[in-house]
Amino acid sequence: MAPGLTLFAISFVMQGRGRVFLRPIFLRTMNSSSLSPGLLRLFRIAAAVLGGYALAASVAVFLAAVLPAGRAEAVVGGMQWSFVAYAAAVIWAFSPVPLLRVWLGLLLPALVLGGLGWVLRGALRGSGA
Repeated sequence: MAPGLTLFAISFVMQGRGRVFLRPIFLRTMNSSSLSPGLLRLFRIAAAVLGGYALAASVAVFLAAVLPAGRAEAVVGGMQWSFVAYAAAVIWAFSPVPLLRVWLGLLLPALVLGGLGWVLRGALRGSGA
């Protein structure tokens, strides 16, 4: 079975002596095959636009922090490579892989690169560079 999104709700279970416990109720597991084609296309478009933007922005921030050039040249270089990253993200969003893998393949590198760029930028700023 392909990995999917599990929808669940929380129910309150009353047990003896007035104790209340929370229990998840699994409603159904959504796979890509259970989504309508229009909704699947909408999620892929959202992944291309939003996930691609997040990846491109984080690539620009990361490269601006690590490129061995002047500050202005590093920022311009990072911005130029962000266009390549955005194009690759759009191609990846419409590739024939599961939708969950598309989102994870866009957002995890975006979080890692963005976090590293933010940390390195702060470290470089603190060292006087």
